[in-house]
Amino acid sequence: MTQPPVEADPLLFQRHRSLLFSVAYRILGSAADAEDAVQDAWIKWSAADRSQVANPRAYLARIVSNLALERLRSTRNKRETYVGPWLPEPILTGAENAGNTGNTGSTGNAGSTGNAWSAATADAADTVVNAESVSMAMLVVLETLSPLERAVFVLKEVFGFSHAEIAETVERSEAAVRQAAHRAREHVRAGRPRFPADRSRQREVTERFLAAATGGDVNALMELLSPDVTLWTDGGGKVRQALRPVVGAQTVAAWFAAIGTVSYQGVEPTDMHAELVEINGGPGLLFSAPGRPVATVTFDFDADAGITAVHNVANPDKLRAVAEGTTHDVRVR
Repeated sequence: MTQPPVEADPLLFQRHRSLLFSVAYRILGSAADAEDAVQDAWIKWSAADRSQVANPRAYLARIVSNLALERLRSTRNKRETYVGPWLPEPILTGAENAGNTGNTGSTGNAGSTGNAWSAATADAADTVVNAESVSMAMLVVLETLSPLERAVFVLKEVFGFSHAEIAETVERSEAAVRQAAHRAREHVRAGRPRFPADRSRQREVTERFLAAATGGDVNALMELLSPDVTLWTDGGGKVRQALRPVVGAQTVAAWFAAIGTVSYQGVEPTDMHAELVEINGGPGLLFSAPGRPVATVTFDFDADAGITAVHNVANPDKLRAVAEGTTHDVRVR
């Protein structure tokens, strides 16, 4: 029996566009590169013989995965010579991007949780999977994998593709894919907490951090930080940031307590706007000057919701997706 042709219009591709971006972004850690990979996937899809495509979702995922893998391999050298720590490009996610706000010259409004957050967490199991797999902390861990291991991990552990499907995608034997999956899984397990903190507790701690930072309250900040907390700052040589990780609760607390008292990137405290938004699937902070984002701040938590790592992205090249204000759907299903 002849296989009916797959529809040729852009609507089918558009239905899978969020999935394709989700795959590419998790492999690349860059929204700009992920968008380019999706666009290249559209070109390949348009030129393909779709009469031979039985499963468009799997076919498109295979195309974008290959494109993302090629792009990741070509950018690895640039990341190795990057000025200061390299962090993934943050993206806005979820529906809660009308969060609490405040001026850094005051204590800010960090008390209202809002209905959007409750709505976004209605399906707890799926929410946790989506959030953790796209979190800044997870993407940082994935950056330590080889390009092949990273692609295999994303396709297998996040999107549930079989070893056989992945082997066809990356053009390796199924045995090689299984070995890469095992190495990646063990590496990720070693770098991520086994029992992540409850999402409502993460948001509560983030709200308290915002209030303490904008209020210059060092003691309140230290209550939220683990003793060996590490602050990673990414300015990419474009803006002044710490070129090495900042370690220790006292030092990190002092760093953020100064937000409300000193200018930052030429922006006076009274002109700096801080708000709670969802970034990469979890609660984060967006600092903005009139007309432009200045930095994003996201957190990694231990099982008790203590802050173990802070990721501060201030490279303006990496804030374009946030500046556009686009909310990305990065669900895996």
